[in-house]
Parts: sequence; C-alpha cells; structure tokens
Amino acid sequence: MADGDDASTRTVLVAVAANLLIAVAKGVAAVLTGSAALLAETSHSVADTCTEALLYVGVRHSRRPPDERHPLGHGQARYLWSLFAAVGIFVVGGGFAIYDGVRTLRHPEPVVKVPVGVAVLLISAVLEAWSWRTAHRQLREEAAARQLDLAAYMRVSSDPTPSTVFLEDTAALVGIALALASLLLESATGVLAWDGIASLLIGLTLVVVALLLIRRNGTLLIDEAAPPEAHDRLRARLLAQPAVVDVPRLSAVYVGPSQLLVLADVVLAADCDVAGTVDRMRRELLEVPVIAEVAVTPVPAAAAAAGSVAGPVAGPVAGPAVGPAAGPAVGPAAGNTSG
Repeated sequence: MADGDDASTRTVLVAVAANLLIAVAKGVAAVLTGSAALLAETSHSVADTCTEALLYVGVRHSRRPPDERHPLGHGQARYLWSLFAAVGIFVVGGGFAIYDGVRTLRHPEPVVKVPVGVAVLLISAVLEAWSWRTAHRQLREEAAARQLDLAAYMRVSSDPTPSTVFLEDTAALVGIALALASLLLESATGVLAWDGIASLLIGLTLVVVALLLIRRNGTLLIDEAAPPEAHDRLRARLLAQPAVVDVPRLSAVYVGPSQLLVLADVVLAADCDVAGTVDRMRRELLEVPVIAEVAVTPVPAAAAAAGSVAGPVAGPVAGPAVGPAAGPAVGPAAGNTSG
C-alpha cells in the first residue's frame, strides 16, 4: 500500500502545483479580457487547487497507524476528504461558473484583448496536460496490474485520489477548450452570447464530474464490499485448510484504500483443534497485505445447513482481484496458502 500512497501523493502534488499556476494566469487574463468563460475557468482552477489540497490532507490522514479509538486504522479518512473535494468542485467550480454564465447571457459585454486570453489558455492547457498525464499514468499502471481497462478500474478502485485528479483534469481540459472556442467564435462573429454559453457548459461539466465523485466516495464510505472474485479467492484459501468443511458466510468490505475487513463463519471437522485451526487461518489471511483485520467464527454444521448463517456477501461491483489501489489479489500469489 505504501507504493500506492506514494504514487497518489505525487499525483496530488503535481496537480496542486499545476492548478495554482493556472489559476493565477487565468485570473489575470480574465481581468484583462473581461471574459466570463475565462472567469469561470479561473474559479474552476481555484476550486481544483483547493480540492486537491483536501485530497493531500486525506492521503496524509489515512496513513496514520491504528490506535485504540481506530483499531482498523484511518483509511476511510481518504474517502471523507475526497468527498469534501467533490462537494467543493460542485459548489465553487460548477455553481460559480453556471451563475456567471447566466449573468453574462443576461448582461453581455464584449471581450477585449483576445490574444492575451488565447495565449493564457494555451499555456494552461500545457500545464493541465502535465497534471492529467501524471494521474492517467498512475491509473493506467494500476488498471493493467488488475487486467482491467481504465473505466472499469475507476469503477472498482478503492483509492479515490488518482481518479479524482484525473476527472478534475479531464474536466479542466474540456473547460479550456470551451473557453478558447468562445473567445475565437466571439472574435470572429461578434456574437456576445458565446462567452456566456461557454461559461454555462463549463459549469455543467464540473457538476457532472462532482456528482460522479460524490457517488463513488459515498459508496466507499459505507463499507463497500470487495468484488466477487476477491470473495471467491478468500473462500478458496479457507477451504484449502484440511480442517475446514464449509464456509457458509464470508464478507470482505473496504475500510480504507487497499484495506479489507474479512469476516468468515466456518464449519470445522469434528476432530480438529478448533482454537489452533482458527488461529492459523487468521494468521495466514493477515499475511495478505490488503487484509487489515480478520474474524473467523466456527459454527455448527447443523446451524449452517439450517440457514441460520447468512450467505456470502457479494460486492456491488464486478471486477477481478482487488489490487494495489483496488486491493491486491487474494490467492496463491498474495501470501502463503499452505494448510
């Protein structure tokens, strides 16, 4: 998990540096040109800078070790701060851009010094692409390790940080393209409405991105289950124990990025050493880096057959084994599987 944290930290710091420079440049250009689209893009970059600072706080907070009040660690702090970041994008970025677009359409003003605005937007695009490339590279490497395409990986990843930066930067590049188009169209046609329309479209783009991020972080905050394939691998590891007859119930939920809480009910052979078998299973599962804590409960075979023990909890999303950001694979490659 340390490598994933280092990559997430690097991605966030690159994004903060890029967006701070971009926000200053766009702000100066917005004042000089009087462009609503550039002002909307300035608010967008300010929002991105602030939200990425929140992401950095989340990464740092989630690294704190377990303590008496937080025995499973502080991993979910990353989800909380990422949720705050998404709300910031929605309110500061999207809300302001939509407001300014409506105001400009009602009271249009001509844009001046168009070459200045175009130059700033082109420079901003280069800086934004630098940040986007950093987030995209991290996501692409993690997705390849899990044998998933980028979109599928972002839906199941347990680390929201690189996904947030990637979506923010994608929205920023779309916003820059819209602002640039509005400047050129207004300069070419003399129609003042282009500026306000671009500001509205930038705001709507940010709202969509924010809602996607709010939904994903909200799901992770309420203990989303690991993908079904991870459950299957965990079940296979337990059944590989000679003394285990059945695993009638198995749950694995995220308690942080690359951190799973595993709860299992097992039916044991009548002549086995119950305490020793349970302890061995627990220790072997804890050898898997993604597993933060394990609770194994022996149950009577009759109770399991009667249905008093709940069936396995399947994850709401499908995807292959959980990896560095979505959790490493739970299987022979991830720790000892000997009985």
